[in-house]
Amino acid sequence: MKKIGIIGCGTIGTAVAEFIQKRLKARARIVALCDIDPKKAEYLAGKIRPRPAVTVIDSLIKRSDLVIEAAGMKVSGLVAKKAVLHKKDALIMSTGGLLKNAGLIRKARAKGCNIYIPSGAICGLDGLNAASIGRIKKVTLTTRKPIRGLKGAPYFKNRDIDKIKKETLVFSGNAEDAVRHFPKNINVAATLSLSGIGPRRTKVRIITSPRYTRNTHEVEVEGEFGSIFARTENVPSRENPKTSQLAIFSALAKLKEIV
Repeated sequence: MKKIGIIGCGTIGTAVAEFIQKRLKARARIVALCDIDPKKAEYLAGKIRPRPAVTVIDSLIKRSDLVIEAAGMKVSGLVAKKAVLHKKDALIMSTGGLLKNAGLIRKARAKGCNIYIPSGAICGLDGLNAASIGRIKKVTLTTRKPIRGLKGAPYFKNRDIDKIKKETLVFSGNAEDAVRHFPKNINVAATLSLSGIGPRRTKVRIITSPRYTRNTHEVEVEGEFGSIFARTENVPSRENPKTSQLAIFSALAKLKEIV
């Protein structure tokens, strides 16, 4: 029976907890929850039997065999570091927090634990992983999101996104800058970077329009193997339009694979 701790009790954390209770209860048990808002953690804990502890990050990691991070980029790097320190496995959803700590994945392996990264809201990572054995010339991500899926991003602090009335390219740059400007909107760029040629060489374009209703990601890869083009059209989560439903499903699929 694998003991699981969940950090972040929002849309993804709640979906993970419900999945464990319904589909994995013979193999896994939630032993601890943690959230920046203790009320969220207490509410979720009240729905789980046996009731898990509501605690802080360090205590949660010590209690768990597998730590699941669903709290955001601000804490995901810290969670990964602490998990490796205690030789615990970690499933990291907010992959942007790993860009400055990419060496942690190698360090985890050396210590006999794992940092798992789900595929998130995109397809094509298996091909990119295979291509990375050889030489990759170029990786480009083109993301199209509805306006409501980009609201609140630091990039628009001094820009009025509601003034956009037609299809508009709002960002063009590398993955490192994209993740910094859109920390809750573009984790797919970080995931691509970690699987391919790194955040500074991975190119990102973000387009929005009042007419968009889905989150669409196009991944283009060129290398000595040939070329890849993968397009994924995602339905946004009902609870959180910044999160694609496929990103949630990818976490559940990876968790099922782990246990």
